[in-house]
Amino acid sequence: MLDRGPELAIPDESYFIPQIAQRHRGRIDVDAFLDDLRRLPALRDWGLPAELVRPHLRPGATVADGIAAVYETYAEQHGKACWGDKTPMYMQHLGLLESLFPEALYVHLIRDGRDAALSFLSVPEGIMTETWGHPRDAAGFARQWRTEVILARELGGKAGPKRYLEVRYEELVAEPELELRRICAFAGLRFDPAMLDYARAVDVSSKPHQQSLRRPPTPGLRDWRGQLPGSDVVAFERIAGDLLAELGYELVTRGPAPPDRWTRAGIVSYRMRTAAWRAAGHTVRRLPLWRRRHPYLE
Repeated sequence: MLDRGPELAIPDESYFIPQIAQRHRGRIDVDAFLDDLRRLPALRDWGLPAELVRPHLRPGATVADGIAAVYETYAEQHGKACWGDKTPMYMQHLGLLESLFPEALYVHLIRDGRDAALSFLSVPEGIMTETWGHPRDAAGFARQWRTEVILARELGGKAGPKRYLEVRYEELVAEPELELRRICAFAGLRFDPAMLDYARAVDVSSKPHQQSLRRPPTPGLRDWRGQLPGSDVVAFERIAGDLLAELGYELVTRGPAPPDRWTRAGIVSYRMRTAAWRAAGHTVRRLPLWRRRHPYLE
């Protein structure tokens, strides 16, 4: 929606920020930096040759400057002055994003976790990278949803209302113009009616699992009340019911009590597994192995 406006360019999911940030620390070597960019599937998919980024890399550029230069180049190609990112996986890297871009604005889109579970668990295998903490069922997704929403809200508390805005998915699809105007006011953007007409121009030819993007905002596209098995509702609410209630979502199984000790142990286990995955990735990215696993792309 925001990408359809005249000022802000937001490409498809990038995935590369942690990789590049961990491979290039402090001041970057421009040639080495561009060499890595030539290996990124995202830039190929965006139609962005790495060499076009070079003019945006000033002497003494930091890795944050280099990453920003990629997005600035993309925005320039599309006649926009500002850029953003919408990669859900970055919910696992909020501390890194904040360290790279301490003045960034965050729009945190929160959806009822039970509906989000329906969406997540319907994605075909092979679409997403499956980490050591990858959810396999509603309970597994509840651990992820609870962890990520809490971490994002904690970041929002530190960033403050000038840099962090919460938006409810349900309100966005029910009153898209009202919510978009609120988001634009927060981000200092001009609202444009074209933002509401995104479905007509969206390309989902390479996204068989995202065909719903061709629809206008549609309330009730997923409805856990009729589509999520009762046992999954119970499992989800046992883990994340307190957060659902805090956010104002109705519960069907119990009051908003915190998770019991066995449930907390599962949440801790999830966090440890995902942290171990990130640590392993960090190690690999610092090795020559990374380039062997990421050959040059046309």
